[in-house]
Amino acid sequence: MDQHILSHEQRERAEKKNQPDWMEPMLAKLTKDYFSDPDWIFERKLDGARCLVFKKGESVKLLSRNKKNQNHIYPELVEALRKQEYDFIADGEIVTFDGKTTSFSKLQARINVQKPSKDLIESRPVWLYIFDCMYVEGYDISALSNRERKKILSKTLHFQKPIRYCAHINENGTSYREKACEKGWEGVIAKDATKPYQHKRSGNWLKFKCVNKQELVIGGFTPPKGSREGFGALLVGFYEGDKLHYAGKVGTGYSDEDLRNLREKFDEKEIDETPFYRDIEEKDAHWLKPEWVAEIGFTEWTGDNKLRHPRYLGLRKDKQAKEVVKETP
Repeated sequence: MDQHILSHEQRERAEKKNQPDWMEPMLAKLTKDYFSDPDWIFERKLDGARCLVFKKGESVKLLSRNKKNQNHIYPELVEALRKQEYDFIADGEIVTFDGKTTSFSKLQARINVQKPSKDLIESRPVWLYIFDCMYVEGYDISALSNRERKKILSKTLHFQKPIRYCAHINENGTSYREKACEKGWEGVIAKDATKPYQHKRSGNWLKFKCVNKQELVIGGFTPPKGSREGFGALLVGFYEGDKLHYAGKVGTGYSDEDLRNLREKFDEKEIDETPFYRDIEEKDAHWLKPEWVAEIGFTEWTGDNKLRHPRYLGLRKDKQAKEVVKETP
C-alpha cells in the first residue's frame, strides 16, 4: 500500500507548493431545479458558520469566510485539530444543535463570546463538520475531483468528537431533499462529484433549500413600543452594486437579551441619514452605518422585493455587508 495519502497519479495532477495562508472558499448557487444524477453527491446543508481550517505542524488557524480568526471563540476545536497527524487545509461548518437539527440561532451563544468559559463550552457544545480538503502532503489538490477529495479527506483526518466527517449520498438528490425537509433540515447541498474545487461561487455546487433564509444588511431600526426593550424592528436590505435596497422590517425572532445587546451596539453606530437607496416611510426610524449582517428567515419575496413574514435568526460575522445581495435561483 502506498505510504502516502495521495497516489502517485494524484500527485501528478495536483500542484506541489508551500501551504498558503489563505484559500478562497467555494460557494454554492441557489436553485429550485432539484434533480438526481449519478455524477453528483448530496450533503446535508448545515445551519452554522463556515470555517476553513489551516493545520501546519503545531499551528492551527480557524478562519471565517471573510478571513477572521476564530481560534479564541472555539478553543476546543483548535485543541482537537492540533492533535491531527497531517498538515492540511480543509473546508467545513461549525454547528450546534437544537435537538437533532443544526441551529444558527443556538450558535449565537458561542459566536458572540470571544473567550468562552468551561461552563459555556460544556453547556453549548459545538462540532466542526468537514466536507472538503484542498491541501495535504505539500500539494494543492483543488484540481482533483470532488469525489477524490472526499476520499482523501477521509484518510487525512481522524474524526473524533468534536470533529466530524460530513457524509454524503450518491445520485438520489430529489428523494434526499424530500427526506431532509421532513426532518426539519435547512436543505441539501448538491455537488458535481467530477469537478475541481473552485475558489468562487459556482454552479458546480447547488443549494436545494427546504426553508428560505437570507443574509441581509441592517440599515436601521424602529423604536420600541409598550413594554418592549431595545427596539421595535430591524430595517434591512441588500446591495445591488453600491446601492443598498430596502427589503422590509423584521420585528420577530428576538429574545429580550437580543433586544438589549443589539441596541447597545446600535447606539454607537447611529447616523443622521438613511443608508438606503430610496427614502423609507418609517416614522421615527433610527439609521445605522450599514456594517452588520443578520440572518433572516422568511416565507417568500414579494413582487416589490420585500420579505414576507421575516424573523430574526442571528448576526453573521463571517460576511461583509457589501457582499450581501438578493439570493435568487
